[in-house]
Amino acid sequence: MFVSEALKTNSLNHLEIGGCDAVELVEKYGTPLYVMDEGLIRKNCRIYKNSMDKYYNGNGMVLYASKAFSAMAIYKIVDSEGLGIDVVSGGELYTAYKAGFPMDKVYFHGNNKTIAEIELAIDKDVRRIVVDNLEELKNIDRIAGEKGKKACISFRIKPGIDAHTHDFVQTGQIDSKFGVALENGEALDIIKFASTLKNVSVVGVHCHIGSQIFDLAPFELAAKVMLEFISQIKNETGIVIEELNLGGGFGIKYIPAHDPIEYDSYIESVSKVVKGICEDKRIKLPFIVMEPGRSIVASAGITLYKVGAVKEIKNVRTYVSVDGGMADNPRYALYQSPYDAVLANRLNAPKENVITIAGKCCESGDILIKDINFPKVTAGDIIAVMATGAYNYSMSSNYNRIPRPPVVLVHEGKSRLIVKGEDYEDIIRNDIIPEDLG
Repeated sequence: MFVSEALKTNSLNHLEIGGCDAVELVEKYGTPLYVMDEGLIRKNCRIYKNSMDKYYNGNGMVLYASKAFSAMAIYKIVDSEGLGIDVVSGGELYTAYKAGFPMDKVYFHGNNKTIAEIELAIDKDVRRIVVDNLEELKNIDRIAGEKGKKACISFRIKPGIDAHTHDFVQTGQIDSKFGVALENGEALDIIKFASTLKNVSVVGVHCHIGSQIFDLAPFELAAKVMLEFISQIKNETGIVIEELNLGGGFGIKYIPAHDPIEYDSYIESVSKVVKGICEDKRIKLPFIVMEPGRSIVASAGITLYKVGAVKEIKNVRTYVSVDGGMADNPRYALYQSPYDAVLANRLNAPKENVITIAGKCCESGDILIKDINFPKVTAGDIIAVMATGAYNYSMSSNYNRIPRPPVVLVHEGKSRLIVKGEDYEDIIRNDIIPEDLG
């Protein structure tokens, strides 16, 4: 029935997550409400870490790609599970720092890092700055020199691989805003230039081919291409690349039709390619880094909504409006991302209708799920949209001046607030009325 193992049906015929009754969570915290299952997050972290240790003999690190969901509590969890993190902004880096995350396990990505962000990364001694472009490289070298430091860097490489996913989440092809390309020689040129700089140390190369990928072949091909590039770098420049970051992008089950490969199988399969090419090319096995994000937290999260208006347009469509929408989950509006949902307060009610779950924003495109088989609903019912632990809170907004919902962490029947919900005072907190306006 459920797309996530985090969910169950309890004796009251209510949805249960992390041992907590969804209806009771709504009574305590209100709606909309993000709910995250701590147990499943930890389980997913361990799957990745154990697989990395097993297939690379401990010669690697798993990073949680925290753009999926960034909050101080999640950094505490992944740190306790032995993972590093990947951050893509000064805000994510600062959040991790304030959470006490060890900076020597932080990798800083991003295609347009500001001067202030580079300064913050160098000041905090992050483990690795992943360089995106020549301008950024020059800035890192200059700033590191001014601070009397030497920055350890890697380069984001576009390996030219079609990841068979949505155009908006493909990042490995040459026509992408991210990184430097192999096809036109710019990747090799920037590494050669970096080797002449005094304040940076070239340590690794990185690639990320896209997101929500269900096939093994693109990951295997990416590993092959990147290792061949590492061999080329050594042969042409003498530079030994010590670290290979293969990114993330592993698919998850959003709807019943999705059939993702077990994450352990991804790592095992790619490790065989990595070891084989290293042996063939006679290069030392590099330190391997992977960056799962969505696959650690997405299936561990749900969002709970309360039904308001039900609008049946005869022979057209039935709209069920909830008290959230694109402000707390913009992914359908952005790229028609599919989701599954259940009636959380009457799980076993027969599915006798086709409905469209709509949000409350003043946009016709504010849809959460279009044309889903669902029980008959009335105002006050509770709908749970599943697999919302990634890219929901992190992409939320105050569009229409709607406050962001709270985030609750559940585990073994207990719930704890980890992100406060906003109120109207939060909405106007930064507004200023100039005196001359009266």
